Amino acid sequence: MQQLHVFCRTGERSIKTSLDLAVIAVVCGILPLLVLPQLPDVLTTLLVVLPVSLMLRFRWVGCQFIAWGALGFLWATFNAGNLVMQVERLSRGPEVTAVVQVAGVTLVPAASRQTLMRIEQVNGRWLTPSIAFTTAWQPEEPQLCAGQRWELRLRLRAVHGKLNEGGFDSQRWAMAQRQPLTAQVKRARLLEGSCNWRQRIISHAESNIGDLRYKSVLLALAFGERTSLDPALRTLMLKTGIAHLMAISGLHVAMAAILIWLVLRAVQLLLPAYLIGYRFPLLASWFGTLAYVWLAGAQPPAVRTAVALTLWMLLRLRGVHCTSWQVWLWCVGLILVCDPLAVLSDSFWLSVLAVACLVFWFEWVPLSARFRSAWYWAPVRWLHIQLGITLLLVPMQAALFLGLTLTSMPANLWAVPVVSLVTVPLILLAVICGALPLLSGGLWWLADLTLLWVFTPLYYLQRGWVDLGAASLLVSAAGWLLVICWRFHWWLSYAAGLTAVAICCVLWREKEPAYRWRVDMLDVGHGLAVVIERNGKGVLFDTGDRWATGSAAGRHILPMLNWRGIDLEQIIISHDHLDHTGGLEEVRQAFPKARVRSPILDPHHLPCVAGESWQWQSLQFQVLWPPKALKRPVNDDSCVIRVDDGQYSLLLTGDVEKKAEAQLLRSQRDRLASTVLQVPHHGSRTSSTPPFLRAVAPEVALASASRYNKWRLPAVKVIARYLANGIIWRDTSRSGQISVLFFDNDWQIKGFREQLMPRWYHQRFGVEGDNE
Repeated sequence: MQQLHVFCRTGERSIKTSLDLAVIAVVCGILPLLVLPQLPDVLTTLLVVLPVSLMLRFRWVGCQFIAWGALGFLWATFNAGNLVMQVERLSRGPEVTAVVQVAGVTLVPAASRQTLMRIEQVNGRWLTPSIAFTTAWQPEEPQLCAGQRWELRLRLRAVHGKLNEGGFDSQRWAMAQRQPLTAQVKRARLLEGSCNWRQRIISHAESNIGDLRYKSVLLALAFGERTSLDPALRTLMLKTGIAHLMAISGLHVAMAAILIWLVLRAVQLLLPAYLIGYRFPLLASWFGTLAYVWLAGAQPPAVRTAVALTLWMLLRLRGVHCTSWQVWLWCVGLILVCDPLAVLSDSFWLSVLAVACLVFWFEWVPLSARFRSAWYWAPVRWLHIQLGITLLLVPMQAALFLGLTLTSMPANLWAVPVVSLVTVPLILLAVICGALPLLSGGLWWLADLTLLWVFTPLYYLQRGWVDLGAASLLVSAAGWLLVICWRFHWWLSYAAGLTAVAICCVLWREKEPAYRWRVDMLDVGHGLAVVIERNGKGVLFDTGDRWATGSAAGRHILPMLNWRGIDLEQIIISHDHLDHTGGLEEVRQAFPKARVRSPILDPHHLPCVAGESWQWQSLQFQVLWPPKALKRPVNDDSCVIRVDDGQYSLLLTGDVEKKAEAQLLRSQRDRLASTVLQVPHHGSRTSSTPPFLRAVAPEVALASASRYNKWRLPAVKVIARYLANGIIWRDTSRSGQISVLFFDNDWQIKGFREQLMPRWYHQRFGVEGDNE
């Protein structure tokens, strides 16, 4: 019997090892989706992968690993290719008739509402798998709500994200969420007008909440509806490291499951012994978890947690004994097999690495048995957990948010217990008691009061935020190295060597760039922002647009400057139009020492008028236009500047049009010739006259324009004019950020979409000529 038991245990261990190997290989096969510049052809992939998969027949571990990895790669590229094919087919064709279901409506003022709809059928055919789109369409009657089904005549377009170094990648996010389309509704017919139960519960809860101070946060915690969160509140949560709390995250789903389990186990204490078992509380907590995930609108983080809890529950019920790392690995593998595109999701990596950090921390830096026993040591145990999470998640935080929260630990030590143990249970009780408005309203008020306790100290703790650039990512991994050194006692054995490494990390500097200076035209949509950089210092020409909820400065310009570690010394404003001045105040707040030049009559601005010249970082700046400053300079009064290093030059033109171009030809013709030209007025027909182009004679022209813009810029005729003059044409609507690097005897041009970071999900999906 003992031999049989040993044989069974050995066989179980062998099966687990084989499963671990297969899961690791499949995950490794899916990971290339992160970095592939383009997806391989389906036929070629099949011809390569299928023969490789036959290696599963061999017992050698290396053969099996390669075969499973090839199958994972095939499955990943199949899913990604299928999504790309759907996007191309739906966005390239004419208008389509689709049967759709409303999946969600943003809880913001009606003027800027966005509705998420899921396509069921297209032109009478079922769409499998289903994908979603967003639209600003709002019918007069009835009001849109989740659960309705409509037959719509649609003009579908592929999501087009603005691409800049250090910026948020909305195209990647859209592909990960399977929401790759936007739509204009041409015609609509209601098929089913009733709202689903979740929408009814949300509407009822909104009426019970009333006008409480943190209503938007309460809705986010109750239903995962984060669209109405105030931008200032989002920034506060980001800068204090508690953003993960203000939505139905994996932590809250797990807490809900634990609370249900604890309640049922407490009830079992009142029952006879023969009625007590571990299965009922386990299954009931699982069903409660599924209900909570449904209430959250099946948000991806909540769904992933439900998948992981399901796997853990099955292992528990089957009595399978395995390590924490095995459970973590199998959960990651199961999630990626179910949805390979989750590998593109930042929230997926945050969840996965947060759990990995906890497992690593508890195994490598465990608390002594003394602190793990009595209940009164709970604060010490909580401090131990937060120390590990804070230390080990620094690299992920730096990579995703380009910054580091020095006050994250005290913020989480305070906020997590209050939100998880007090606020969330109150919210769940308020939802359950929704039929009793008085009781429900009181519970919502108490939950709002706890949020006031949470946020009050955070307004002071947000000062601990430090912006980091790309150069800081390597240093940010020091937390993991510290834990390893502590665990192996290297700090005793190799003290001198570790001290030398620490000094090198502190004094480490990025390798000096090979270029002498560079010009970056940022992708800010309809607007303009050009950064001139040399020796880590920068000059910004125009600051992009501003809108009700933000600006190009906050979204694109400042993240790029922080990513590259550029110290801005000068800001130049071409003229007084919002798409050029929108981010000025925000940039000035970030760089208060930067001097501002403009053709605007403003006592705080240095003049930018013809005849002005100055030297900066050995570059010569010469203003060619306008002749004088004005109170409200318009397009033809734009500040035109020539930047010269003695060999290569750049001509910045703002939004000058035909009249100003003609005057420049008369007064400054001999000074116009330049290597690089910023295309006047975004490529409008009112600019870029043939005589002006011949006088400038640039080798390359850079245009800042937005895809799908209502002015249809740049104009087809203008592009053709540049090409006819032998001028290389590049615009931000196609390339994203455009960078020109000047060397001693050469120069290069690189587009974000083509050279800086070519990725399959950055492809320009849809009709090529949709701007015209």
